[in-house]
Amino acid sequence: MRRTPAGTRFTPRLRAAFVALLIAGTSGTTVAASPAGATPSGHTGGHTSGLSKDTTQFKGVNWADPRDNFADDPVVLSGLSTSDTYAQTYTKASRVISAFRSNLGANTVRLPINPYTVNGRYWKSYRGVIDAASDKGFKVILSYWEGTGPRKDGFIDDTATYWPMWNTVVKAYKSDKRVYFEPMNEPHGYTDTEWADIAAKWLDTYRQVPRNRVFVSGAGYNDHVTTVCADPRLKGTYLSLHHYGFWKDYATYDQWVADLKVRIGDCANRTVADEFGSPMTTGFDYNKPTPDNNFINYLQAVTDTFRELKMGSVYWPGLRTDDTYSLQTLTGPPSRPWLTTTNQSGADRLAWSWGRGKPVQP
Repeated sequence: MRRTPAGTRFTPRLRAAFVALLIAGTSGTTVAASPAGATPSGHTGGHTSGLSKDTTQFKGVNWADPRDNFADDPVVLSGLSTSDTYAQTYTKASRVISAFRSNLGANTVRLPINPYTVNGRYWKSYRGVIDAASDKGFKVILSYWEGTGPRKDGFIDDTATYWPMWNTVVKAYKSDKRVYFEPMNEPHGYTDTEWADIAAKWLDTYRQVPRNRVFVSGAGYNDHVTTVCADPRLKGTYLSLHHYGFWKDYATYDQWVADLKVRIGDCANRTVADEFGSPMTTGFDYNKPTPDNNFINYLQAVTDTFRELKMGSVYWPGLRTDDTYSLQTLTGPPSRPWLTTTNQSGADRLAWSWGRGKPVQP
């Protein structure tokens, strides 16, 4: 999630050189045979079939680090600790995942990764989260987050650690059909074409991963999927979209519907909104029309639209400590966490988007 755009650290010339290096340079770091660059148009490589007719099977939430997942060290999800063993992490995560299901009816969780988490000592413990979620029958979306400070610029921080990170993750979870891979969260440092090139490179590198277990982020802040959808090299993948009410000071319900639909184009059958959210700890009632409230207009519009278009969605965040958007909050002792819902009307709109519950009543 991003509240404000960040500046870029490269000039266009340096950026072009950086992208060229990224596309060309993974020699010796991949678990597959060394690829020869992005696949040409018309050649999809790997697995291209297997997508469902829509994306309604993804009913989920994000579980986040209190720092918004941008970190220059391991990401530590709310309620967890780097001092936790694998067994402790697994136990805690099992309870949190069970609470997501019990309180919200979720079946999907999106989790952050970065090289500090995967390439270091914490990976053994962090796997307890992924394994617990999968063992509970949850779909798990693993997404790469960049660092913070000057690194928070929409670029992959360091290709020398990025590719080994994915080598490790793919090797560990390529055979787990519940685990999905999202090469990067909000790649806004790149042009649409540059980002599509990188996504194609990822697919070409990890051909052993079925394409229907890959989420290709929309370009920019994941804010539109039309360009990645149109790229034949990315055929057979899911597409991830982000959409937030704070992007406008005010819009009507109808304006929010129109804004969302133009970002999706005709690609709803491949698209999952794996970040969207609205304030949940401020007392808003999302079950009643309130035309003068931008955030109520927004959440009612997008959840209605997800349902209409048969799109899956993953709320931001299901759990993040001290985030006013968080739909759940931790309760109970740290060793045996449970969750409570911060705004039942928000949970109702989420359930509606997933095909349950009742529409907004006038």
